[in-house]
Amino acid sequence: MKLKLNGEYAGRHLFVTLLMVGLCGWFGYDGFVRYPATPAAALYKSIEGSDAPDGFDLEAFKAQKTKTQYGFTFLTLFVALVVGSRLAKSARFQFEFDDEGYVYRGRRHAYSDIKKVDRSKWEKKGIIKVNGIELDSWHHLGVKEFVEKLDALKV
Repeated sequence: MKLKLNGEYAGRHLFVTLLMVGLCGWFGYDGFVRYPATPAAALYKSIEGSDAPDGFDLEAFKAQKTKTQYGFTFLTLFVALVVGSRLAKSARFQFEFDDEGYVYRGRRHAYSDIKKVDRSKWEKKGIIKVNGIELDSWHHLGVKEFVEKLDALKV
């Protein structure tokens, strides 16, 4: 049996990635296009909903708000890259097993080759480590069946 990417996990991570890309575009447009093109008094009014008080430094306000948009642009881009990279890594993960053993990174391993099984996170998180290979049942379908196989073989 070959492990398959969990559709719910993939869908949620893809949604967050696309949401962050969209927000990045929104913040980027405001910070690099809209705010610089808008007069400081009009920008203040559009953000605060009223005219600026007398003596208020509108240019400093505009500069600060523009910098904030830059920060949000790069923050959401970073989050999109992290979440998207994790999803891509999970999608590329290759692991399959049968009655004789398992295949990981193109190499066949017999069940008798298993030296260490870490089940410390299995009950709470559905994560098991076999010879250092982390298998997460939230990321991939088929991990539970692999654990059942290990249980049946008393590994």
